[in-house]
Amino acid sequence: MAVADTSIDSRILKSAQAEFAAKTFKGASLRSICSEAGVTTGAFYKRYRNKEELFDAVVAPTLAVVDEYCNSVESVNYDHLDRDNMRHIWELTPETQARIVHMFYDHYEGFRLLLIASEGTKHVNFIHDFVEDVTKRSYKFIKEAHKRGIAPKVIDQEELHMLLTAYWATLFEPLVHGLSRKRALRHSEVVGELFDWTKVLGF
Repeated sequence: MAVADTSIDSRILKSAQAEFAAKTFKGASLRSICSEAGVTTGAFYKRYRNKEELFDAVVAPTLAVVDEYCNSVESVNYDHLDRDNMRHIWELTPETQARIVHMFYDHYEGFRLLLIASEGTKHVNFIHDFVEDVTKRSYKFIKEAHKRGIAPKVIDQEELHMLLTAYWATLFEPLVHGLSRKRALRHSEVVGELFDWTKVLGF
């Protein structure tokens, strides 16, 4: 009995990642991806319905990292809902900024695809969708902090969204421009000096 080739999936994903990175989603060719992976188009269609589903599979690990990050930040916030810790949690220290940059660069290829190669997919508005999620989580937390008397004010949700958009967009810029991790770390420290969330939120 023939033994199934278990390497096909990983070869397709590796080939697809390289093709999307070089040509973006819109310019990528399934024929080229299959050829580079050494598989037939028939083998491809047994695994994926179309090119967009393949793109989803390539960026899925990165999106899982993003979701894990958002969940962890939300958890830390609620675990420290007292006045003494709020300023510490929301201060943009070099260490805080560095953790974000390392998350980006540990998953560099996936983030690059989401940021510059996703036109034509449901991920084309990645930054907006990400910030929308962060805004909802943050606003819910801020209201709870205000309810408990920890935060003296509740920032307007639309204002919060605009500020978060500015913050995250500039943090993503080194990835967009293909800068090194070292330069991204330097950039993140400058960003941390520009945004004083403790003052904005009143912690």
